[in-house]
Amino acid sequence: MGHMIEEVALQRGHEIVARIDVGDAFELNGAEVAIEFTTPHTAKENILRAWAQGVPVVCGSTGWDAASLLEEDKRIHKKPMLIWKSNFSVGVNIFFDLNKQLAAAMKVQPQYTPSITEIHHIHKLDKPSGTAKTLAEEIGTNVPIESIREGEVPGTHEVKWDSEEDTIIITHIAKGRRGFALGAVLAAEQLKR
Repeated sequence: MGHMIEEVALQRGHEIVARIDVGDAFELNGAEVAIEFTTPHTAKENILRAWAQGVPVVCGSTGWDAASLLEEDKRIHKKPMLIWKSNFSVGVNIFFDLNKQLAAAMKVQPQYTPSITEIHHIHKLDKPSGTAKTLAEEIGTNVPIESIREGEVPGTHEVKWDSEEDTIIITHIAKGRRGFALGAVLAAEQLKR
């Protein structure tokens, strides 16, 4: 993701002042915003290190408890210092909106039972995906999530509402990782202002 984010940021006219990898010193060199896409085990520490340097963070790492840090951000900072999403893709965020609308409509249709299926590449660390968890939270019930890991699938999410009479399915299929990178850069542009 780092390379893709850098490519998109440069295309949008931004300057990259630091690249940090495992084992590197955590120096942000006066960055206006840090974009953090690492692992569930390092995300919180990286965010706190950036905050210590006065740098706001866009974080796309999933599989960790982001809620506590989001609350801390609201409590201690006058201006937001953290944007965290389970998925920064513009298309997925539209999908989230559709999911919320469908879930609201289904509250008066008890004959339908929701379920979620998510498919990702075999290298994905969290299971179920953060996106699937967000979709389930938006539905608001104990929704079963099936997680499939195969090949190099960038990400497919399907929300199904099934009844004896019919089935309603909404699906988002990522074609690559560029959409995630673009969304993260757009979020960073909002923090920078």
